[in-house]
Amino acid sequence: MLRTNPAIEPGNLLSKTSRLFDLSAEKILSLQKTWDPQKGAPVFTAKGVYTSRGWTEWTQGFQFGSALLQFDATGDNQFLDIGRQGTLAHMATHVSHTGVHDHGFNNVSTFGNLHRLMREGKIPYNEWEKNFYELALKVSGALQAARWTDLGSDQGYIYSFNGPHSLFADTIRTLRSLAVAHQLGHVLMGERDERINLLQRLLQHAETTARYNVYYGEGRDAYDVRGRVAHESIFNLNDGSYRCPSTQQGYSPFSTWTRGLAWILCGYAEELEFLEALPESEIEPFGGKQKICTAFRDVTEAVADFYIANSPSDGIPYWDTGAPGLEKLANYLDRPADPFNQSEPVDSSAAVIAAQGLMRLGNYLRSHQSAERGAAYFQAGLTIASHVFDEPYLSNSPHHQGLILHSIYHRPNGWDYVPPGSATPFGESSMWGDYHARELGLIIRRAAAKEPYYCFYL
Repeated sequence: MLRTNPAIEPGNLLSKTSRLFDLSAEKILSLQKTWDPQKGAPVFTAKGVYTSRGWTEWTQGFQFGSALLQFDATGDNQFLDIGRQGTLAHMATHVSHTGVHDHGFNNVSTFGNLHRLMREGKIPYNEWEKNFYELALKVSGALQAARWTDLGSDQGYIYSFNGPHSLFADTIRTLRSLAVAHQLGHVLMGERDERINLLQRLLQHAETTARYNVYYGEGRDAYDVRGRVAHESIFNLNDGSYRCPSTQQGYSPFSTWTRGLAWILCGYAEELEFLEALPESEIEPFGGKQKICTAFRDVTEAVADFYIANSPSDGIPYWDTGAPGLEKLANYLDRPADPFNQSEPVDSSAAVIAAQGLMRLGNYLRSHQSAERGAAYFQAGLTIASHVFDEPYLSNSPHHQGLILHSIYHRPNGWDYVPPGSATPFGESSMWGDYHARELGLIIRRAAAKEPYYCFYL
């Protein structure tokens, strides 16, 4: 399990985050020079070069969002130009995309970051530019909310690209699009001019995900372990009943795909912060802030505890807790992860996403009379960052376009590049892993400098 360093502080990692952003600049400029828009969004690297992989176009926002985070961290205007121009030229179709559950990834990472930078005074205020960003965020949130399966009894969810029967764990972090649109005063207009509240849909989706995609050790099935996460839940659309767990990118429905768990951990932690920022009057019609935040906290702590217990000592997990080759890696939870092993790959992208979630959960708990428990989670996030921001995960080669190495995309489909002579993929990067590493680095730098807290909401 993760061996947390209780003494580490954000300031201790400033040199590592400086190196991270120094290397990040090289990677962004390299990709900007070689990327061909006609081939689609960059997804992951093969032999160190970013390539596209058509499944859904869910990673473009990370491409230009990374440049905006780079500008935020360094003040270098060339990255603001890359992010702003890329958003204008390539992100409009993502705002109006009706076929994906990824609006929070694509559009909050771009339009949302630009809006945030203007709110924070890091770019000049321009009313029409602000209105442009806000219109994109409003439309994105409404379109995401429209991708809806109604289960009756005030239950429902934003369905995945697999179809209306499918609820993905990933989508919990894409709720950011509904959150921002709601704060901007927007609603989804339905049939007969029905005004659909975006906050209500956010809360309904989160409640459904918590009920079906997360386990609590209460005997739900033979594999019910507290904090375990199912990537996908399947429903019978004829009567709205839950049928079974499933997975697309994990090993099985009864094991935990660690990036799916990381999305849950980070997503719920962020939503806890978002709900805390809302006035009670907005949440009271849906059960009240205390009730809802208690439920969200229970989910987040459960998956955080599972992640800590089921990760190697450095907190960088293997791609699935039930991956069959793990039995060949004796006592693999008692030592640092080995990304070069020949049995099962690690997934560094899950680590950077989970580390951010742990730090956010820790911050939330420390401000809600749980100082000791909050500190433990916060330290766990910092500990993971201290490892993943160093070799062999930090990519220091100028010939590699990725920033964080040993990320895995789709192990069951065999999409990840396997070097010659190896039985497993390693040494490659992903758009989401690199983006979330930059977010994690920015969070740590702001915490060390006591700058405004990094958050997506208004």
